[in-house]
Amino acid sequence: MASLGVDSEQEPLLGDTTPGSREWDIIETEEHFKSRWRSIRILYLTMFLSSVGFSIVIMSIWPYLQKIDQTADASFLGWIIASFSLGQMVASPIFGLWSNYRPRKEPLIVSIFISVAANCLYAYVHVPASHNKYYMLAARGLVGFGAGNVAVIRSYIAGATSLQERTSSMANTSACQALGFILGPVFQTCFALIGEKGVMWDVIKLQINMYTAPVLLGAFLGILNIILILTVLREHRVDDSGRQCKNINFEEASTDEVQVPQGNIDQVAVVATNVLFFVILFIFALFETIVTPLTMDMYAWTREQAVLYGGIILAALGVEAVIIFMGIKLLSKKIGERALLLGGLIIIWVGFFVLLPWGNQFPKIQWKDLHNNSIPNTTFGEVIITLWKSPREDHSEEPTGCPVEQAWCLYTPMIHLAQFLISAVLVGIGYPSCSVMSYTLYSKILGPNPQGVYMGWLTASGSAARILGPVFISQVYTAWGPRWAFSLVCGMVVLTITLLGVVYRRLIAFSVRHGRIQE
Repeated sequence: MASLGVDSEQEPLLGDTTPGSREWDIIETEEHFKSRWRSIRILYLTMFLSSVGFSIVIMSIWPYLQKIDQTADASFLGWIIASFSLGQMVASPIFGLWSNYRPRKEPLIVSIFISVAANCLYAYVHVPASHNKYYMLAARGLVGFGAGNVAVIRSYIAGATSLQERTSSMANTSACQALGFILGPVFQTCFALIGEKGVMWDVIKLQINMYTAPVLLGAFLGILNIILILTVLREHRVDDSGRQCKNINFEEASTDEVQVPQGNIDQVAVVATNVLFFVILFIFALFETIVTPLTMDMYAWTREQAVLYGGIILAALGVEAVIIFMGIKLLSKKIGERALLLGGLIIIWVGFFVLLPWGNQFPKIQWKDLHNNSIPNTTFGEVIITLWKSPREDHSEEPTGCPVEQAWCLYTPMIHLAQFLISAVLVGIGYPSCSVMSYTLYSKILGPNPQGVYMGWLTASGSAARILGPVFISQVYTAWGPRWAFSLVCGMVVLTITLLGVVYRRLIAFSVRHGRIQE
């Protein structure tokens, strides 16, 4: 046996971890150390593929839906988009509970298999003679159900890392998730070269085109992921100091393993962190939703311009998020996770405060009787219709501006482009900081106890936020305009900061709370 350690706060993002870089009071063989970090990196890949599974078809769902089922409308589109988050919300606690009592390979493999099967179903939704839209709804819901393994991933990483390694590992996990969201649409764009017709494999009635090729790639990557989990992933569990713990997920016990420290989890801190995580994802989901309609209303952009420029802005925010994840490890070491979470919330508040309309310049009014792509009153499905409008359509006669049907357009000052861009940058800084810090703190609050169920509830709260955020902004923005919408968001962030202030002293690691480790 050898005394081994790793200064994970200093390691590069996704970089190699070299044993022996710093001496802690940890007893761990080199073989165990390497196996532990190989397993963690396999789960980084699983998180990346889960994110790709959501975003790889997001640009093509609407035209594909219109092609396979003429009865589908924007309202049904909203259900298809929401079905992913609904499936994930339902599955996360289930997989989390499963992972608490059985080897975590089991829920991981089953969840990925469900995603693979769902992607194959999506590739065949054009085959039935009727009700095609419901097959697509089921396919996307099952993909979301499979993505409930995010709870297992976070639970595993939290249980397989010490307190010193935790923030770095969580940042790496978030970076992989963000990269998946960024690269998914890029893959979709590459497959657009295949065209709508594509090629037909008559033997199995499979049409490979710009709509089905992305999900077939997702299914193939899922199979590779299952193989890697079967061959590489091993069950590992350490306490907050990094010592190996008795692992209920592993059949073989080791005499060198220590018992899990006993003590009560601070349930107030657990509930508060779930609320904080919900609000953080709720705010970012509504910001993503509002980009296209806001820019069309304020700057008289056409649908093509809104899709192009909005896509560039969101992609830039994704790159910005990855950079933030890279810097968080060093910052958290210097000022701590709680301070970073508070700072991120303040930055988000400033971002939405900057977005409030002011001045004497008003947006161009769209007088024609046209239902543009602003957010509807009844459903958030139409919010993203612009993302699927064909660039080949002739928009030379397309009316632009803020539609007169939205009464607030007549008296609300426009939001200047500089305001919007500054707000986007600030939200792009605050959101990734808050996201990583919230579930890093959450995992530390839970301590070395099995975290599957708790992580399942955290993931479920995030999924609920992604459903409710667009619904909230769709109602408030259309009825009352950006001044009320963003004022309410600012008020929500103030309440969240107040909640954080109330529970600030309780958001500490399990071992620190019970006096086993000094903070």
